[in-house]
Amino acid sequence: MYLKKISLFNYKNFSEANFDFDTKINCFVGKNGIGKTNVLDAIYHLSYGKSYFNPLAVQNIKHGEEFFVIDAEFEKNERTEQIVCSLKKGQKKILKRNGKAYDKFSDHIGFIPLVIISPADRDLIVEGSETRRKFMDSVISQLDSHYLQQLIQYQKVMSQRNALLKYFALNHVFETDTLSIYNEQLTGFGQYIFEKRKEFIEQFIPIFNTHHQAITGSQETVQLVYQSHLFEKDLLTLLQENINKDRALHYTSVGIHKDDLAFEIDEHPIKKFGSQGQQKSYLIALKLAQFEFLKKQSGVKPILLFDDIFDKLDESRVAKIIEMVNSDTFGQLFISDTHPERTEVIVKSTHQSYKIFNL
Repeated sequence: MYLKKISLFNYKNFSEANFDFDTKINCFVGKNGIGKTNVLDAIYHLSYGKSYFNPLAVQNIKHGEEFFVIDAEFEKNERTEQIVCSLKKGQKKILKRNGKAYDKFSDHIGFIPLVIISPADRDLIVEGSETRRKFMDSVISQLDSHYLQQLIQYQKVMSQRNALLKYFALNHVFETDTLSIYNEQLTGFGQYIFEKRKEFIEQFIPIFNTHHQAITGSQETVQLVYQSHLFEKDLLTLLQENINKDRALHYTSVGIHKDDLAFEIDEHPIKKFGSQGQQKSYLIALKLAQFEFLKKQSGVKPILLFDDIFDKLDESRVAKIIEMVNSDTFGQLFISDTHPERTEVIVKSTHQSYKIFNL
């Protein structure tokens, strides 16, 4: 699978731009602020139906314009697939495959497997648990559409339960039977999600450890730990035991929406005890493990986006990535970099076909 070409209209800083791509390596080079990352984000948009960098969809429309369109052709299973994503101010975003609009964006997730490695990944370390849950969910959802539907249903029921708790507080009433219905629904969805997350982490950790050891030369000991209330008790019991707390808070305080991934070095939080270099190694290993996990499970090499990462890597880490490109580990690769000469030296050393776009 690979991306053949893409056209951007009023997307971020581009009024109109067209690119025809090499099947292996494509590089966008130029000064900061010129739009290199925006092209990568447009490609990401076509896989996930949203921006990696800006969750507010309307802010991806070029300033002063009313809409954006991303139009692309992919080659998958020897078929040309046209994917178009568009948004007009005041309207819902539209995602189309071969001219037919998706009723639900979730139906598209996984069709274009893709992994991005970016300086913005640091949010996985410094931000709250929601960011790490989203990482976990995005990997599983690319392979399991049923998981994604269960997750959507869980969040919907939890919102209804929270609204009910607020209603109880405002009206000084309490209805155990009504709450019990939501508890049972949450338990059904939540238990399934917990089991799938647990299964994923068990398979993912060995892959992550292998990549981390390769990048660091086995000089550091790191851990990736799945944390969940459901390791202690089943969700129904937890919901019943915490009802007084939930009534006081007006929201659901326990469940899989509180799960987290602990990133550790020598059994201490890497956020506090890891150097910048150690944190970079951890995140790159995490994303390379995501790539390999998706490839193993789907049988398809995901598209890989490297956003401005050569600035953040020493020579040994760059050499490791070049080695992986040469071993044909990766499929199609997109790279953004501020140094054209450095980029050319790196891609030439891979002995693979490539294109360089000067923006």
